[in-house]
Amino acid sequence: MKTYNFTLRQLQYIVAVAEMMSFRGAAELCNVAQPSLSAQVAEMEAALGVSLFERDRRGVLLTSAGQEIIRRARRVLVEADDFIEAANRFVDPLAGTLRIGVIPTIGPYLLPRVVPALRKAYPRMMLIWIEDKTEVLVRSVGHGELDAALLALEADLGDLDHDVLATDPFVLATPPEHKLSRGAKPVNRSQLRGERILLLDDGHCFRDQVLEYCSSAMLEELGFRATSLPTLAQMVSTGAGITLLPSIAVPTEAGRSQLSVRSFSRPEPFRTIVLGWRRKSALAGTFRKIAETIRTELRTLSGRGRRRPTAAR
Repeated sequence: MKTYNFTLRQLQYIVAVAEMMSFRGAAELCNVAQPSLSAQVAEMEAALGVSLFERDRRGVLLTSAGQEIIRRARRVLVEADDFIEAANRFVDPLAGTLRIGVIPTIGPYLLPRVVPALRKAYPRMMLIWIEDKTEVLVRSVGHGELDAALLALEADLGDLDHDVLATDPFVLATPPEHKLSRGAKPVNRSQLRGERILLLDDGHCFRDQVLEYCSSAMLEELGFRATSLPTLAQMVSTGAGITLLPSIAVPTEAGRSQLSVRSFSRPEPFRTIVLGWRRKSALAGTFRKIAETIRTELRTLSGRGRRRPTAAR
């Protein structure tokens, strides 16, 4: 059987140095004395026969060999975490701590509805929620920093596996006095032509989805870009322009802002809310149970014209 002249702990050290770009910062992150960490890194470089880092007074840089080795080291550490997690799940598959990410256009509206049901269904499980943009969450799940994330399927989810929770149609939100606020029929996309639209800032996948739907309507995007849906709704309520909102946000945002809301005619714009996790994760079975609990709770609490979700297998 082949032997290895490095340890998982040494892999953790070199990844920490790459993350912090500092030996001192890496030592603090790993809760170890800097001389000890530096010696372990040097020992691993000697074992591999390559230099991973360039060191000078300005800081630390990854060598070309270091970039490739660190990428592979991250993958090994993720697999090691899954190895341990798989053993733990045989003891109790529905206990322990899970770190789950959620994008800002889903978190404030979905979590208050489903977290109480998750606590009731899995009393031995602690869920830690982390809010961030899609790109950051997908990378964090891939690197093992998060176990899973609530995302929109229409965004780039990389190699994540997923289960569908719900479809979330978009609606038109306007000031009450706006001409498009009048009428009971669904709005046609062509009626948006020439309107002034407010959107979220770059990096929000919801912004990209709205732009894709509105691409043929020749709208004028206003210079102000909101960092959140509440800010977007407040700006629309002042008469600054129109916008699109996901249906899941309407009860909250229309309730605290002066907005008129109308649905779109078919084919209506929508996104697909999913729970995503690493492929071959030891927690896949647990996440599918969590996804089913969320789907059931959403059907119970808010079936307001939303399509019935279908699990992706």
